[in-house]
Amino acid sequence: MTTDLTAVGDTGLLDTLQHEVALFARRAEQTRLGGVGQVRNSMDRAAYLLLNRLDKEGPMGVKALAASMGIDSSTVTRQVAPLVDTGLVKRTSHPEDGRAVVLQLSPRGQARLEEVRASRRQLMAELTEDWAPEEREAFCALLTRFNGALSARMTGHDRGDS
Repeated sequence: MTTDLTAVGDTGLLDTLQHEVALFARRAEQTRLGGVGQVRNSMDRAAYLLLNRLDKEGPMGVKALAASMGIDSSTVTRQVAPLVDTGLVKRTSHPEDGRAVVLQLSPRGQARLEEVRASRRQLMAELTEDWAPEEREAFCALLTRFNGALSARMTGHDRGDS
């Protein structure tokens, strides 16, 4: 059973929240939160998220990568193709099953990812330069929690169907 938050909560606050999330999504897409300097807008969101996942979780197959990102395998295959073509990702044989393909961040991909991360860190520092460290921590914790709730809802773990 779900609770209708608009009935018990502050509808004005919820309206403001949904509006601010919509603005954030639009602005994030417009700028791709691409960082600063020459690296600005130089890597799209899909590429960044794929490279980041391979960096954090290590080599994996298309199905595992798709599952860990909550998208389908055909989408991963389509998104990873240009990363392979540009040498940012390598396709290798699975160590235990030579017929299976494993995707792995290449040294070039690692260097490129670090360059983009550094640029994006600089952007985040500039955007929050007048924030107290506690405000940055609170915003990060709440945004992480919000993204987790969105992810759970999208994957069906919190649909309120029970």
